[in-house]
Amino acid sequence: MMYTIIDVETTGEGNKITEISIFKYDGSQIIDEFTSLVNPEIYIPVYITTLTGIDNAMVAKAPTFSEIAEDILAITEGAIFVAHSVNFDYNVIRNEFKAIDIDFRRKKLCTVRLSRKLIPGHKSYSLGKICKALEIDIKDRHRARGDAEATVVLFEKLLGTEGSEAVFQDFLKKSSKEATLPPHLPGTVFNAIPNSPGIYYFKNKKGKVIYVGKAKDLKKRVLGHFYNKTEKELNLCRETVDIDFELSGSELIALLMEDAAIKQHFPEFNQASKRNPKAFAIFSYEDRKGIIHLAYNTLKATPNPLLTLYSITDCRQFLERLCSQFELCPKYCHLQEGVSQCSHFKIKNCHGICIENESVKGYNGRVKNAITHAVESTKNAVIKSKGRHQEENGFILIKNGLYLGYGFIDNSEQITTTEDLENYLTPQKDNVDVQKILRAAINKNPRIVKNFD
Repeated sequence: MMYTIIDVETTGEGNKITEISIFKYDGSQIIDEFTSLVNPEIYIPVYITTLTGIDNAMVAKAPTFSEIAEDILAITEGAIFVAHSVNFDYNVIRNEFKAIDIDFRRKKLCTVRLSRKLIPGHKSYSLGKICKALEIDIKDRHRARGDAEATVVLFEKLLGTEGSEAVFQDFLKKSSKEATLPPHLPGTVFNAIPNSPGIYYFKNKKGKVIYVGKAKDLKKRVLGHFYNKTEKELNLCRETVDIDFELSGSELIALLMEDAAIKQHFPEFNQASKRNPKAFAIFSYEDRKGIIHLAYNTLKATPNPLLTLYSITDCRQFLERLCSQFELCPKYCHLQEGVSQCSHFKIKNCHGICIENESVKGYNGRVKNAITHAVESTKNAVIKSKGRHQEENGFILIKNGLYLGYGFIDNSEQITTTEDLENYLTPQKDNVDVQKILRAAINKNPRIVKNFD
């Protein structure tokens, strides 16, 4: 079996290659080598020069990646791509090829993950620490050739470790996710994540939460991070050593749990503070004929809002539903503009106020009923949800228009009042982001809401 053991140095921001070193290894000896500085065609930051010693002057006359692409393709052809934290080097190279319209694909092995499996018990598996522990000398640390050469020696030791053949074969199986997982994340941690709705926490080596996410399928969503090749995702995966999760039973409760967790932990890979979403308002006004209109505008431009929503789409959907439910006129609900009479493609139950076939008093009476319904429908409400398992149900509680939190109840429990629900409530803080989440969910499916006095 043929291997190419590779290391790259990059610009950091943008991850453009500044140096690459490739050793072709046949399982017993090095049979070929390709090493070159690379002109990244962008500025190399000072902190990268401090780390690697590679500055802008050194690469000014070096070949660009496109000029050495054929050499890289040739030496790696038919060989397994090996690197320490392989996803980083592999994705950096693959992105360079993608920029010149070449689809670069190779089987890959990670010496970090192989080391964790074959020589467990070390405090750190960074290249510098593991080489020091194994007494492997690194010449020119943080230069591509020096690091690649040390990785060759490490790889030789791993090949010679008892049981290595089975481990290598297992890692190379197409179905195996070992090469996809972050290098410092044990496979057992990932395997414990269920295919269920919930939230997940990526943690670094200090146990600090560095990212929070939500998902309908936790395992599938978490795995998606490891396939993502953006610089942010690569950095996130390199720092992740553990993943925790909490089940939610539904995507809606997962959204609420995620919002609370982000505001509690302020993870560095999430937005530290979400910008307040743009708010819109449903409002009413009376025209010169005395007809009451329902309409929407930005919240700032609405003096007496009836209801706050967080997108124009939500506003239109809400008005469409109200218009249909109370048999109002699409023209006077501002779902059609600039028309003499309504002709809405979906709503056909207008009584004819727009063509003077109905009295203003009769029409306005239904509009007032619609307004009362809009204001009161979610003032005091329970939103039903699936539980975390078949023996329970989930719920979200809204009281006096405020979100109080969520909870889970065993199916065997008898619930007759909202006070009973509060015994199972996980209290949460209300905020603009939560209101946006709840309004969107209710607007999409009003049947999830059960009102109470």
